[in-house]
Amino acid sequence: MRKLWLICVGLLFLGSCTSQSSKQSNDDSVNYDQVKADSLGIPRGNKLSTAMKRAMKWPQHDSSWFFEYKTMALKGDLAYEKGVVRRDPSSVYKIDGQYYVWYSKSVGPTQGFAGDIENDKVFPWDRCDIWYATSTDGITWKEQGMAVPRGPKGNYDDRSVFTVEIMHWKDKYYLCYQTMGALYTVRSKDAIGMAWSTSPDGPWTKTTKPVLKPADNGVWKGTEDNRFLVEKKGDFDSQKVHDPCIIPYKGKFYMYYKGERMGEEITWGGREIKQGVAIADNPLGPYVKSEYNPISNSGHEICVWPYRGGIASLVTTDGPEKNTVQWAPDGINFEIEASIPGAPHAIGLVRSSDTNEYPLAALKWGLTHTYNSYDYQSIIRFEAYHPTHHAAKGEVGSKGWKGNKEK
Repeated sequence: MRKLWLICVGLLFLGSCTSQSSKQSNDDSVNYDQVKADSLGIPRGNKLSTAMKRAMKWPQHDSSWFFEYKTMALKGDLAYEKGVVRRDPSSVYKIDGQYYVWYSKSVGPTQGFAGDIENDKVFPWDRCDIWYATSTDGITWKEQGMAVPRGPKGNYDDRSVFTVEIMHWKDKYYLCYQTMGALYTVRSKDAIGMAWSTSPDGPWTKTTKPVLKPADNGVWKGTEDNRFLVEKKGDFDSQKVHDPCIIPYKGKFYMYYKGERMGEEITWGGREIKQGVAIADNPLGPYVKSEYNPISNSGHEICVWPYRGGIASLVTTDGPEKNTVQWAPDGINFEIEASIPGAPHAIGLVRSSDTNEYPLAALKWGLTHTYNSYDYQSIIRFEAYHPTHHAAKGEVGSKGWKGNKEK
């Protein structure tokens, strides 16, 4: 009797496997696309693994979003200077024959949180002011001086103003940047400030209060200065709003920003960092956070540009989708278009009105920063290129740049 039962169970199991195999085969026939299969190297009649099923949904080898790049040192006043931090360059604008860039600047080494926080420097971007420089060729730069200083004691920006971006709209220039006030503790909450001018050389008029603040819905646990101890983590931007960049878009102003969360964790892609957008009718605000936030599951410094009615984004450093170029036809719902090996971070794009010619025209060249040491960083130049195929050493290959030819 037991032998008969085992035979029956075996037949049922075999039938189940046959049924599943048949079902899998039917699923394959539904998902099978012969053109895609040829491009992916899948022989006719093969079943599709889960990875290949995903690949069947990809665009047909669209390499126009893919790029590689090289970096080089700058000359003049933006060359590396020991004892000085210059980092997080803004977008670059060409105005009356000169390139302009704004950036964070501080001096001296970093002591961290272990010493006298009231007087020490806890990060390289602590105790910064915003400076600017000009160039005729994008390589040799002349530092022109301070653009936006820290605020007076007691102001929301009296500790540091840093990580700046620039927007030129009609007859005015708008700088948006991170701010830190008073003591810089690990539980401090950064906000975003703004200044405007009718000239790239200033003078700059600051807003009297932040234009964007962190969400106010997290709850710390206890009184210890520990940002990982929370009763409630809150929204993705419950501790900090960082790296702002404003894009005029669809008759409004979209401020893209990075959010850091109270009780931040390490996830399957590294740090728990996401990005959001806040929208205003006027460049100076008020900015209202989108109900779709967060709009990314990855990222760090914001790098966005308009392209064919939508917004493109270079997502770097943190999260499961780091080092990818993404595009959203509505500025909100982003899809991955390419994966970039070791993508440059903290990018200052050379803003151009002609970004519809080619998706990466805005990335032909620009500025980024490098860590000369933990204490000191300097601004460098990057140049991107578009490889069309892989070539071995000594073989004739092809790499160049499509689209915008402007230097």
